[in-house]
Amino acid sequence: MNIFVILKQTFDTEEKISIQDGKIAEDGVKFIINPYDEYAVEEALRQKEQLGGSVTVVSVGPARVAEALRTALAMGADEAILIQNDDSESDEFTISSLLAAYFRDQAFDVILGGYFSVDNGASQTAVRLARLLDIPHASAITHLQITSNQATVTRDAEGDTETIEIRLPALFTAQQGLNEPRYPSLPGIMKAKKKPFLTLEPKQLHGIEAEIAPKTVRTALSLPAERKSGRILLGTIQEQTVELVHLLRNEDKVI
Repeated sequence: MNIFVILKQTFDTEEKISIQDGKIAEDGVKFIINPYDEYAVEEALRQKEQLGGSVTVVSVGPARVAEALRTALAMGADEAILIQNDDSESDEFTISSLLAAYFRDQAFDVILGGYFSVDNGASQTAVRLARLLDIPHASAITHLQITSNQATVTRDAEGDTETIEIRLPALFTAQQGLNEPRYPSLPGIMKAKKKPFLTLEPKQLHGIEAEIAPKTVRTALSLPAERKSGRILLGTIQEQTVELVHLLRNEDKVI
């Protein structure tokens, strides 16, 4: 069973975001594996333990992403691939196109990824990749069972659940609740240093002859407005209602 995991490196969810010159400042920031991608890595490892085979983790990004890939290797993945891409303006179209170029030269049974990334939250990269590879996919899965050349999955369907059967090869994205990701052990960390780690330039991928320009452009980026302190309205119910309407209309301008 050839299992691949596409993962993204994101800010630690405890980090404080600051913006400089219209971009998110990265100096001194701690990066981690996107939490939803951790579920994907864990599920890949569990499927490998049941069915045999190998787990390869793949990411697109700058050199710092190697740290996230090595964490996945320490968790138990067998190989890691970094597709070098230093363009901070790359969107889901660019990333999925680079991934598709890589996967067209690979033999795979299952591709796993996170339901969405905690930074952009677009939920597009994996779905776009499945379309480019012309393989079936199921998003937001909370259970995965593989038998022979078929998978049965339970997926989150807007507050309800749906069980579907999909023929392999296929792509799945992991929802919270699929599993509980393991922590890298000390022996796992030591072994990770000796596992295969390959860095590729986009021009080394099949069919990539020029830079893949993003389809979307960020026009502005700003932090949410600081939350105002609360106010207690005094007087009768009628007086409070009049004051509330006045504040909503003239200060907050929401009505």
